[in-house]
Amino acid sequence: MFRRRLTIALSVLLLLLPWPVAAMPYDYIDISNPFLRKTPIAVPVFKSATHDPAAMAAASVTSARLAYYLNFTGYFTLSDPGAFLEDPQNMNITGSGLRYRNWTAIGAEMLVTGSVVIRDDDTEFELRLFDTIKEKMLVGKRYRSTADNYRQVARRFCSEVIFAISGSRGFFDSKIAFVSNGTGHKEIFLCEFDGSNVRRFTRHKSISLFPDWSSDGRWIAYTTYADRGPKIRIQHVRENRVAKIDKPGLQAVPAWVPGKFELAASLSFSGDQEIYLLTGNGKVIKRLTSSAGIDVEPTWSPDGRRLAFVSKRSGSPQVYIYDTVSGRVQRLTFEGRYNTQPSWSPKGDRIAYSAMNNGVIDIFTINPEGGEPFQLTENQGTNEAPTWAPDGSLVAFSSTREGKSRIYVMTAYGTDQRRLFTLSGEQSNPKWSPNIFNP
Repeated sequence: MFRRRLTIALSVLLLLLPWPVAAMPYDYIDISNPFLRKTPIAVPVFKSATHDPAAMAAASVTSARLAYYLNFTGYFTLSDPGAFLEDPQNMNITGSGLRYRNWTAIGAEMLVTGSVVIRDDDTEFELRLFDTIKEKMLVGKRYRSTADNYRQVARRFCSEVIFAISGSRGFFDSKIAFVSNGTGHKEIFLCEFDGSNVRRFTRHKSISLFPDWSSDGRWIAYTTYADRGPKIRIQHVRENRVAKIDKPGLQAVPAWVPGKFELAASLSFSGDQEIYLLTGNGKVIKRLTSSAGIDVEPTWSPDGRRLAFVSKRSGSPQVYIYDTVSGRVQRLTFEGRYNTQPSWSPKGDRIAYSAMNNGVIDIFTINPEGGEPFQLTENQGTNEAPTWAPDGSLVAFSSTREGKSRIYVMTAYGTDQRRLFTLSGEQSNPKWSPNIFNP
């Protein structure tokens, strides 16, 4: 029912291009390239054919939002509107009369055009992406939206743009959960992928930590001291539904199994903290790890076949990998004596983690099969709790580089590091959701 309402509010009326064009090879941006060159792109203010003030306002707001989202990806540099050789309100936007040389002359290798028409209570957007070098259209879409949903139009088209040039759908339908003590207590908050629309999720007036999203984005599991903890709660994002784990002892750091209503968590009811597999309702299915040292902080591979976790079985905290099929456990990290908070990339090719190096905690990535770690942060305070965007292109983390702990994002290779927002108190423990539709 929800998906139907969304389709009514924001519908794609038709493809402006034949499907084979949209299915072209992705030879524009290689998101796995650590030396990615940003592509210059121009996003003029969309046209309003009728010069209706409401349509002009919608065109201005939506084009600015779309430009902001594209810039946020780290794939593009935005062309300066002051250098445009075309008047956005009078230029041809369909391609047949587009003067490509006026855009390549200012260095824009890609161009987004758009038009806006308001009919009754509906706003119609016609949006296109052009390759100005090859002089061809890559994406063309029409959307119908209500006035309160323009942001979603920008997100939908950005997703199409990223898919056309990289083969990835991006992260435009994702959210981030995090911990903030701005209320005087450590509570869990939620925000959009870009740090906007912050809202409070828990109201325990206690300590709540380590949020993790289910694969459908409908549930968040977290550790809280509100139940004389630490105990794990499994809470629906929108509805008043909560599940708990009916076991004594410590309960910490839940991690949802990809594609299933199951999760792993560290429990101590049988002695040392070990990792168990649980149902989404908090019932123990089976024990996954067993060692003389504590096993904590699980994170799943995208296929759900392997589990990375932290163990002190070798004497110091290190990252290990458990194969759920063979039962085999292998140590992954060997450099340093403090490696924690592993986070498995959605693409499965890297594991991000926090490590102490020369007395300072920074973020590294490593291949799950082993090898040399790659350092992402350096000489900028304490950096912890890495978490991947759903397409694996960005990493969110907490950092004290400006004094108080804040939430930052960077590319998967450590470039373009920037703060998401500034709130009262301190923020930590970010966790990126999958791409979801406002669960």
